[in-house]
Amino acid sequence: MRSRHHVTTPGPEVKTTGGLVRGLTTHGVHTWRGVPYAAPPVGEYRLRAPQPVVPWEGVRDGSRFGPVPIQERIGDFIGAGRKTPMAEDSLTLNVSAPLTAHLDGPAPQGSAPPDKPRPVMVWFYGGAFVVGASSAPTYRGYDFVRRGDCVFVSVNYRIGALGYLDFSAYGTPERPIENNLGLRDQIAALEWVRDNIAAFGGDPDQVTIFGESAGAISVTTLMATPAARGLFHRAIAESSAPGMVFGQQRARAWAAGFVTALGADDDPLAGLTTATPHQLLGAAQVLRDRLGDQPGTIPTAPVVDGDLLPEPPLDAFEGGRAADVPLIIGTNDTEGRLFELPRLRLDVLVSDDSMERMFALTQPELRDQVLAVYAGTPHRKDLGGDYMFWYPSIRIVQAHRGPVWAYRYDLTTPVLDLMGVRATHGMELYAVFGLADTNAARWLTALGGRQALRGVQERVQTDWIHFAHHGAPASHWPTYDPQTRLTKILDRVDRVESDPRRERRLAWEGFRGYD
Repeated sequence: MRSRHHVTTPGPEVKTTGGLVRGLTTHGVHTWRGVPYAAPPVGEYRLRAPQPVVPWEGVRDGSRFGPVPIQERIGDFIGAGRKTPMAEDSLTLNVSAPLTAHLDGPAPQGSAPPDKPRPVMVWFYGGAFVVGASSAPTYRGYDFVRRGDCVFVSVNYRIGALGYLDFSAYGTPERPIENNLGLRDQIAALEWVRDNIAAFGGDPDQVTIFGESAGAISVTTLMATPAARGLFHRAIAESSAPGMVFGQQRARAWAAGFVTALGADDDPLAGLTTATPHQLLGAAQVLRDRLGDQPGTIPTAPVVDGDLLPEPPLDAFEGGRAADVPLIIGTNDTEGRLFELPRLRLDVLVSDDSMERMFALTQPELRDQVLAVYAGTPHRKDLGGDYMFWYPSIRIVQAHRGPVWAYRYDLTTPVLDLMGVRATHGMELYAVFGLADTNAARWLTALGGRQALRGVQERVQTDWIHFAHHGAPASHWPTYDPQTRLTKILDRVDRVESDPRRERRLAWEGFRGYD
């Protein structure tokens, strides 16, 4: 007999700004999938800021996920699998709510009063801004709904060339092009949450945004974006790379390289607006293969445009201009080791040549100081992860003006140890989303570690849920301050350390990276 959590039945109808949408009831939650939060960004709206959602007649079927943004098919753990529908028309989100939530307005006369609105948790996926899908089984978020009494929202946003390359210089008054489109999508989704989430039993005044990798970069960038102010009230950044936000001069040079790869130098606007998705993906591949001269960068990233994003997020935090909402932020023990595995293309300085070139292009005077703490130790391979994820996150945790809790995720398994990656990039997702009993986790714990993973899963979810409800973790976890630098280490047995990896932190002090 199947568990009641796995019985799927038609769900309730809810009225949104676009119209009525009928969801389904599955895995012990109500869920509505593929709900538009903006107009399809196609045709005249390609490379334009998100436009208001187009209303529909009748009742929309919310039982199926919407298509995912245009991307390479790398598998459905975080992105698109072989059969995942994919299209430019991808600006949809998914909502899950408790079975007990009162939906869609006031309770009928004579009925019991509606429950208190639930906290809302809005998830932004990772994937280096080139892959990612809110429909990935990894990101269903049912545990937050069932055990956390929260409303969970996952968002599709544009990625790759259509979401993050800055083609604005090729626009005209008649056919403008905006930049930071993926960031604009995220803001539009948060505005949709503000305007609609009460109908799903959620509290628009108690919104937590959270994400991993590119999703965490999104979180720290949104905290530095004035247009996003007031749309969220708490934030969790898992393995952010907050320095992966670049100035417009560099971004436009990457855009020019893309146009050349597309074969559209003679008429860039026509090429960009008429190219097929296949052609766009091909040009992106060529551009990525040519980026060896700027190691430790990703061209698909938010752009400091002086308008929507007026300054680099790290500058905003260190100048006290970022949103001062409660923040949980942390990284994993060995972030960069994932990218040493075959077929992973993100350059986080895993080679000596790329490391040398990065210092030469940024701050050569700090090269010897930084390398000294890695020389002759097994930590040399972790320099890239520290450069991209760990040290920039330390800069944020040191500067944040609101309450902040720092963590490091250290839990590994014998299989991960044999692979040489340990607690690398993305491993905390198993704990956050309750994946300890999935097939992937069974493989990772085939030689042991399942109970430890279940234990850290229980503790992490408890803290994340309590944070969404109350603005602070549930467990013993002191706030971070620059004097004590207390950091929670998530492992088989959690512990709190003062200033972990102090020598590395001091070695990186003063490093600013690329402009």
